[in-house]
Amino acid sequence: EWDLPVVDPIETIKIRMEEFGLKPADLAKIHGNKGNLSKVLNYQRALSLSMIRKLSATLRIPTDMLIQEYSLKG
Repeated sequence: EWDLPVVDPIETIKIRMEEFGLKPADLAKIHGNKGNLSKVLNYQRALSLSMIRKLSATLRIPTDMLIQEYSLKG
């Protein structure tokens, strides 16, 4: 059994970005819209299905980790 800390999808993305040495601007180049990505990383917008697929492939995060529910701010 895995004893991994419970981390929401956004924290998981941020951790993987750090591990790969990627900044939000780098991900925006891959995923297009910098504004949308910024809103997602700041908990102002939910991850879309297409973002989940792309981030899963780019950051090598299993999709089941990215589809977990998490709270948005505001």
